[in-house]
Amino acid sequence: MPVKNNIQQIRKEKGIKQIKMAEDLQVTRQTFTAIEKNKYNPSLELALKIVQYFDLPIEEVFILEEEESE
Repeated sequence: MPVKNNIQQIRKEKGIKQIKMAEDLQVTRQTFTAIEKNKYNPSLELALKIVQYFDLPIEEVFILEEEESE
């Protein structure tokens, strides 16, 4: 089951620049770009830091998508 996220949408709604958030969470901007594009899943620690940073429930930030059954 792939994990998707709403990080980019939430970040933009809150008016936070990608570089600022990456610096605040002590990761590179490139790492953050990959996470936002769903090309890389953050570690559990980083995922929890992102949720805390936004002060939102985890299910509003990360979504576990069901795989389509044939």
